[in-house]
Amino acid sequence: SILSSTQADKDGTKIHLFSVSSSFTFTSFFTFAHVKNDHLSVERGIEAFAELGRAMRDGAAGSGTGSGKLFHELSGRLCLSNPWFTPENVRRALNATGAALTKEKLTRWLSAYPELNDKRDPVTVGVVMAGNIPMVGFHDLLCVLISGNRLLARLSTRDELLMKAVAATLTEIEPAFGNVTELTIGQLKGFGKVIATGSNNTSRYFEYYFRNVPSIIRRNRNSIAILDGTESDSELKLLGDDLFSYFGLGCRNVSKLYLPRGYDPTSLLPHWEHFESLRSHYRYMINYDHYRAVMIVNRESFTDGRFILLKESSSLTPPMAVLHYEFYDSSSGPVIIPEMSEEVLQCIVGHKHLPFGKTQEPEVWDYADNIDTISFLLKK
Repeated sequence: SILSSTQADKDGTKIHLFSVSSSFTFTSFFTFAHVKNDHLSVERGIEAFAELGRAMRDGAAGSGTGSGKLFHELSGRLCLSNPWFTPENVRRALNATGAALTKEKLTRWLSAYPELNDKRDPVTVGVVMAGNIPMVGFHDLLCVLISGNRLLARLSTRDELLMKAVAATLTEIEPAFGNVTELTIGQLKGFGKVIATGSNNTSRYFEYYFRNVPSIIRRNRNSIAILDGTESDSELKLLGDDLFSYFGLGCRNVSKLYLPRGYDPTSLLPHWEHFESLRSHYRYMINYDHYRAVMIVNRESFTDGRFILLKESSSLTPPMAVLHYEFYDSSSGPVIIPEMSEEVLQCIVGHKHLPFGKTQEPEVWDYADNIDTISFLLKK
């Protein structure tokens, strides 16, 4: 196995880790139920997560040694259990997350919360993680642990292996985190606060189930791009990353374009030719073929881009392999009301907004749904 089944802390406390066989079957995991709580300073936490970031970057770069070895090996095999977690997408997630986890960025981020240095009783925080893209629940793990609380996370079975590898690597770097981390795919019990991510449907269940504890409940979100017609070829090429990374499955992926009236949407397709490799992914192409057939049968107007279907629509939520666009009058710009931005949108890409190609490269201070997770965790 790559990791041993137990590891001794400095004071002799045993931290139970999971072993990783050559087939990447996780046989056990650690729990804080019967271990000593070792208070971890913010500085030690920053050092540990910065080292974890280096391991992620090494794994994404193909390093087969050191802390990056597990990530490197997993990146090539996760597609066997989850076809959407292709080697390219897993490496993309590792590299993006690793790039955000530097000592300088972590220090800058946490300097806004001086109360982190105050002595507080840790809270057990239940976290329900999604699994639509690799490591989508990582930022919640980071926030809970770096704030000195205990993590009780319910993993998505779609992202179970990678998140367990993250926790194991972090605990190998800083054993004290093993004392305050528990991962499960079962029901959460014994928590004082909750962070739950799901769909609009599951959010109603979450709101009822967690009604008696402080909580952050996340629902469906979408991202948009606003083009003004002055974008360079390189910006339009980068827009393809915002659209097609992770097959468009993330809430930070652009799902709709706002175009100035008279703009030819078909002119965008040559800028995205390097994403034609999507045609080789059979599950993606099943969606493409299905929705193409539906639109033909329904006699709907669309543009066939061979791997993406362009359709004029007011909807923010197209199905997979379909990109919606809508025209606006260039004199006034698209109508994005504040309520729409606060309740529905995750990212807005374009000039005067988030740069092209950056939606899936969030920094540690970029909170999902614009809700400050650290402030929530610090609130008594």
